[in-house]
Amino acid sequence: MTDTPAVFASVGSMFAFDRFVRAVDDWAALHPDVLVEIQIGSGEYEPRHARFVRMMPPSLYARRIADARLFIAHAGMGSIIGAIEAGKPLLMMPRRMDQGEHTTDHQFATVAKFRDREGMHVADDAPALHAAIDRLLATGSAPPAPIDPFATPELLDRVRRFIYGSSV
Repeated sequence: MTDTPAVFASVGSMFAFDRFVRAVDDWAALHPDVLVEIQIGSGEYEPRHARFVRMMPPSLYARRIADARLFIAHAGMGSIIGAIEAGKPLLMMPRRMDQGEHTTDHQFATVAKFRDREGMHVADDAPALHAAIDRLLATGSAPPAPIDPFATPELLDRVRRFIYGSSV
């Protein structure tokens, strides 16, 4: 086993996400031959089967995404952009407001938008997460399509019309 995790999972930097951390750790318990690392943030649950850190410097975080075979995260835009920039498949599990994991259910809108994008995968609960990890590690996944670092002319025109009115 190398020191580089095959699976890197992250809760992001804002809120605890113990349901997610426990689900990834439970998968790691069933696959002791796969090195899993989880960035757990401020959560109470500490993994027993996966390596974990609470937070890490941005440069190390980006390296973990780039080096992992699979990146698993909450459905936050930072995670999505990080996966796209690194060219790594992303498995997302949205936070739920009714579980106290976020202040709104906006991550469901995020996964609805990205669910069908190549290289982006969604699991709504622990059993689906486990099945998706198994499938993605066994069969692989295309990386997400890159994003253009510049706004399209159409978007710029819409912003101009919004700011200056329809006379532009």
